[in-house]
Amino acid sequence: MTETIQADICVIGAGSGGLSVAAGASQMGASVVLFEKAEMGGDCLNVGCVPSKALLAAGHAAHGAPQAARYGVDASVQAVDWARLRAHVQGVIAEIAPMDSVARYTGFGVRVVQAEARFTGPRSVEGGGIRVEAKFVVIATGSTPAVPPIPGLDGVALLTNETVFDLAERPRRLLVLGGGPIGCELAQAHARLGCEVVLVEAKTLLGTEDPEAAEVVRLALRRDGVELHEGAAAVHAGPTGDGVDLVVRGEAGETVLSGSHLLVAVGRRVGFEGLDLARAGIETDERGRLKLDRRLRTSNRRVFAVGDAAGGAQFTHLAGFHAGIVIRNALFRLPAKSDPVLPRVTYTAPELASVGADEAALRARGEAFEVLRWPFSENDRAIAERDVDGFTKLYVSPKGRILGAVVVGTGAGEIVSLYTLAIAKKLKVSDIAGLVVPYPTRAEVAKRAAGSWYVPKLFSARTRRIVRFLMRFA
Repeated sequence: MTETIQADICVIGAGSGGLSVAAGASQMGASVVLFEKAEMGGDCLNVGCVPSKALLAAGHAAHGAPQAARYGVDASVQAVDWARLRAHVQGVIAEIAPMDSVARYTGFGVRVVQAEARFTGPRSVEGGGIRVEAKFVVIATGSTPAVPPIPGLDGVALLTNETVFDLAERPRRLLVLGGGPIGCELAQAHARLGCEVVLVEAKTLLGTEDPEAAEVVRLALRRDGVELHEGAAAVHAGPTGDGVDLVVRGEAGETVLSGSHLLVAVGRRVGFEGLDLARAGIETDERGRLKLDRRLRTSNRRVFAVGDAAGGAQFTHLAGFHAGIVIRNALFRLPAKSDPVLPRVTYTAPELASVGADEAALRARGEAFEVLRWPFSENDRAIAERDVDGFTKLYVSPKGRILGAVVVGTGAGEIVSLYTLAIAKKLKVSDIAGLVVPYPTRAEVAKRAAGSWYVPKLFSARTRRIVRFLMRFA
């Protein structure tokens, strides 16, 4: 028999967004039921952010030993033990997993149902012999790796971010299809761990990022041994005796690239198969995305969507932000809207981070702005560490308000948070230029870039005349 539960909030999906809603709402006094058909923690914990950063850390460690000679230290790396590496990645997941576990959320007062869920009415959800009648429902079903319709690809044992971390042996020659953040990160990590890596991108590497910053990453990938094929569209794939062949077409014609493994990293797709959205009166657009308002409500105003299911940028930190919007709307009836200042980071070495408007968007809008720039080659901490690749750029309005920023270099993902706060609070360059930052730190590039706004005025002929006049009376 089916058990019926009355709840304030029913959440479908235990990824970052769903867990944040469930934990926040239950600890604020709401009754919550959470459905999850797979693993608690969703993609981020199990096949995304966490394992990829663990693999990247291993790659950085392997790369660091040969680089130690620049400090006067001789070091070397023996062959990578892939079994121990895999155990390291799985160990990191296991260490974080209790934070997302059924036991922890049960302790919060959440009823966790480990089953696939579907709508049976406007506010009714059923799965695993449980029917939930809820005041509000939150769709937090995430996304899955996109696989392009390339002829022959369906006959290849391809890898995605959901399977690449399970490899029992090191790939001999890894073909990576897709030059976005995921493709670049995993290509570099595997190259540093001793794999031959070929990266194929139909357009431009990190094409949504600042071209000058993307060039810094491009050069780093090449230094690490990644073979790049940009402007090369994959037109056919097929299995071979010991791997896979990928046929790509570029300006010079067709080329056959051979590898032992093929990793597809061309983005992620959002789908709602099995949810029976129509039974809840939930509409989708021509691309299958949910129709949402700025409060993250679907066409059924009692049903919200968060994270990847909301159809926008696919970031864990955005899913957490969405959770706060839903809680304010559902629990406190506040008309909170989702309009965040959203930073993004590509975790290559060096990292590339951006926030706010970029140069191309500002020019397209016809906005007046000035570019302030400061390189890490003039940062004392970077010089001391012999790691000076990269720079920061600020886009500033005529009145000194920060419109956007980009950082490429070691620690870029940490520095961009300062810019995110500045843009969110509508701060000006004077606020950053006047900030006291510890010396020596890489964050000084932000202060120096902002301070360059005043150089033309401070060191002008007019200023010198004023100073000479005032010094007569000193």
